[in-house]
Amino acid sequence: MSRSRKPEKSPKAYKNLDFVNSEEARSVRILCEYLEPKARFQRLGVNRSVIFFGSARTKSRTPYYNGAADLAEKLARWTKKTHKADQRFHIVSGGGPGIMQAAHEGAARVDAKLSIGLNISLLFEQHGNRFVSKERALEFHYFFMRKFWFANLASALVAFPGGYGTLDEMFEFLTLAQCGKAQRMPIVLYGREYWNEIINFEALARRGLISPHDLKLFRFADTPEEAFSALTKKL
Repeated sequence: MSRSRKPEKSPKAYKNLDFVNSEEARSVRILCEYLEPKARFQRLGVNRSVIFFGSARTKSRTPYYNGAADLAEKLARWTKKTHKADQRFHIVSGGGPGIMQAAHEGAARVDAKLSIGLNISLLFEQHGNRFVSKERALEFHYFFMRKFWFANLASALVAFPGGYGTLDEMFEFLTLAQCGKAQRMPIVLYGREYWNEIINFEALARRGLISPHDLKLFRFADTPEEAFSALTKKL
């Protein structure tokens, strides 16, 4: 007499990868990109940060790369000396190559645990760098959730020369500050010559498209020392 086979159980909804990756579950995936980072940052004690933006295409050992690394090192030494462990400022970037790697290389000269990388899944360019540990490297699918966490963690921001992505991120922060949707914070644009070449901020004010007061939302810096002073004097 043969034994009857028990019917296979259907997987629970949250273990059903076909459903989790479906159009219908998009809201679940978005929520995961909010809740999982939140839990991780709480566990790691990450609540204050200086954000580094800049091109993933910047080559190692070039002036901007070295400037980002030296600035991050200065910030890491400053916060280790000045703040208790649970109040230290972390160095946060997109977690990839170029300027992002430079920032974490500089922080690692002091304490690699001060680095947080908010990576994004792309077909090219974006991959993690070796200066951010697995525990402190997050991988996002949704750009807007990644931007949310940049803004949520930010106490200050420095933008190095970059392309569309850097400009998008920088203007997001300037818009939030302009509209009062985020706390006012030090915003430094590193490399005065670069920024003045690609964006005529004065023309925006002259044409009445922004207020002259909006030009005070940021300042320029050309050296790690100048940027460090501008970032830390109000932190």
